[in-house]
Amino acid sequence: MDLAFDVFNYSFSAILIGICGAWIFLIKTMIDSFRLTPYLDKFENTAKTSPKVSVILPARNEEEFLGKCLDSLIDQDYENYEIIVIDDSSEDSTGKIISEYAKENSKVIHVSARPKPEGWMGKNWACMEGYKQATGELLLFTDADTTHKKNVISLAASHLISFDLDALSTIPKMLTFDFWTKITLPMISTFLHTRFSALNVNNPSKKTGYFFGSFFILKKKTYEQVGTHEGVKHEIIEDGALGKKVKESGHKMKMVRGEHLIEAVWARDKVTLWNALKRLMIPLYLQSGKIAIGIFFAVLFLLFVPFPIFVASISFPADTISSKVLCATAFAASLLIYIGAVIEAKIGLELRYTHALFAPLGSLVVVLGFLSGLLQAKKTSSVTWRGRSYSMKDHSQSSISV
Repeated sequence: MDLAFDVFNYSFSAILIGICGAWIFLIKTMIDSFRLTPYLDKFENTAKTSPKVSVILPARNEEEFLGKCLDSLIDQDYENYEIIVIDDSSEDSTGKIISEYAKENSKVIHVSARPKPEGWMGKNWACMEGYKQATGELLLFTDADTTHKKNVISLAASHLISFDLDALSTIPKMLTFDFWTKITLPMISTFLHTRFSALNVNNPSKKTGYFFGSFFILKKKTYEQVGTHEGVKHEIIEDGALGKKVKESGHKMKMVRGEHLIEAVWARDKVTLWNALKRLMIPLYLQSGKIAIGIFFAVLFLLFVPFPIFVASISFPADTISSKVLCATAFAASLLIYIGAVIEAKIGLELRYTHALFAPLGSLVVVLGFLSGLLQAKKTSSVTWRGRSYSMKDHSQSSISV
């Protein structure tokens, strides 16, 4: 019995040592990402032209946020641009708001999206409807719950031209409103600094490519060459899928920091938070169920398992060396998770330290959300987004490579 107990303790201790190593790597890449990722507004401007920019803004049931977004876009200091706002079959006053802005400002173009065809995600179809009305050489896609400083379009266009880019995406400041999002988002964001780091996006030798849907600008011809949104029409995470296609097709793309220039909402309440977590796991499962399940267990152990093991080891102390080793490794892993949460919360998301203190609870929410995504991936209504339910069982996904 004692031998089995020691084997159990040492086995879990070995796993926890591996978790510690993973978190040391995660923390290092987080710091490198914050330190080395370029900024949208820090570059030598060599642009000699000001090509027309078509801002494409899809909106479905966005009456709460749309006015602020449009105000920030109308107030831009860039001269040569238009704002194409697509009412995606809204059931609130979104369409009326767009109509009123279009009457007051000639830059605003009101588009009412036709009914969504079979096989399309709603936002993807709305973006396609906006593209069909665009007359600019550059297309800037943004979201209705995003606000922009007045020089953002100028900076984005000149940055793209100065570096001879085909596409440019900007990391926004993520706004959080409710307790659950504030404690959960830091735990998710820690992983973005590894494979999905902007440093990898900016490295031509890496295959990593994705866009932040809240703000990306690209040449119209580049958008057309990668197949427009029609090429990603059934993707749940369409911005990631489109960015991936741009990078894989050999176009020159770049990701920059712009938290001080752009603000976006990641999840508005606990319901949208829950659906957002499911949206992250479902594409992985639809590519490979086995790998997705493996990733789920990796996230489970990396984010959550050290906490209950540490609590159990101090609640039921034993005098054996193996028990002490288990307690020490569980403490070290838990401490490293907290350090990662604090760094992400304060530097990446500008949240309070107190939100990082709820790391175990935030980690549990992430794990349960991912589990829910796995369990629902093949059901007839696996995804609910902006009042629509989608069945993904017949659609492969490529927004995130496994």
